[in-house]
Amino acid sequence: MDNRDKKVLDKILQHINSTMSYCEDCNSLQDFEADSMRVEACVFNLMQIGELAKTSLSDEAKKQIANIPWNQLYGMRNRIVHGYDGVEMTIVWDTIVEDLPVLKEELEKYL
Repeated sequence: MDNRDKKVLDKILQHINSTMSYCEDCNSLQDFEADSMRVEACVFNLMQIGELAKTSLSDEAKKQIANIPWNQLYGMRNRIVHGYDGVEMTIVWDTIVEDLPVLKEELEKYL
């Protein structure tokens, strides 16, 4: 993995950390949805993660870290950006609390 890919992974990790920190005091979907600024900040970071995963990270790096669902990261970005049938906040919340900690752990192994 080259230095450029490491920088991209670091940016993804920064977006993960930002999102998780925004939600530190959230105990439920209702807490999350109650703050529109928090929701918008988290959704923005999820879009950035998907975009970086698709367009900035090399195919070689994705193959080296094959246990990360790269296509799903970009798929989430597409759902947010294009608003296919609206953005389902339950999916966003589940992604933040269930998927981001796992993604963070996997990326930290490589950085």
